[in-house]
Amino acid sequence: MITRLSVNINKIATLRNARGGNNPDLLQVAQDCEEFGAQGITVHPRPDGRHIRYDDVRALKPLVTTEFNIEGYPDQSFLDLVMEVCPHQMTLVPDAPDAITSNAGWDTVTHFNFLKEVVDLAHSKGIRVSVFIEPDKTKIRKAAELGADRIELYTEPYAAHYAKNPQLAVRPFVEGAVWAHDAHLGVNAGHDLSLENLAWFAQHVPHLQEVSIGHALVCDALYYGLENTIQMYRRQLGGG
Repeated sequence: MITRLSVNINKIATLRNARGGNNPDLLQVAQDCEEFGAQGITVHPRPDGRHIRYDDVRALKPLVTTEFNIEGYPDQSFLDLVMEVCPHQMTLVPDAPDAITSNAGWDTVTHFNFLKEVVDLAHSKGIRVSVFIEPDKTKIRKAAELGADRIELYTEPYAAHYAKNPQLAVRPFVEGAVWAHDAHLGVNAGHDLSLENLAWFAQHVPHLQEVSIGHALVCDALYYGLENTIQMYRRQLGGG
């Protein structure tokens, strides 16, 4: 199984918003990413609109021809947007509205009832649901019990420890992927994955269906170009 690459285009919107206007053109970049080999487009709209705006999400829906993944904290405004747009996948992330980036996974035990209502709502529209989560056996099993379709393993701890000891860094994620698979959950992953650490992760973590990568990929594109960078990431995943 070749792991699919979904490109998070938040940083493109950040660059656009820094100057105003429409340069770079977010919609064109999304289409270019797909043409260059991306197998999905990910966005994470936040209430303050500091990068991806709600109107961007609406405009992207008819243009994305691969897989459209909307991630975020499921407050009412986010849920209203997702139910309107109906992406292929909604990824639930437990970050506060003012968070710089996602920095933890869900406690699916504590928030079980809340998350179950959200999952049921998404399923009523035929939307696949992924839950952003640490590789914790109990939390993964609870994610399955609440009806999620997939988990997205929060990989910042892996990235932080990869250079020092890659075998030790990846071990919890190998276990987490096995627990998820045993619970009939699909496995996604994301956060701080890069050209330096992605191949090792993909080679060792079983059942890995999709990775979502934005910040590192956009930074690499400054040096290598967007088309070449996407192909480089695809090769790290065994594709390309």
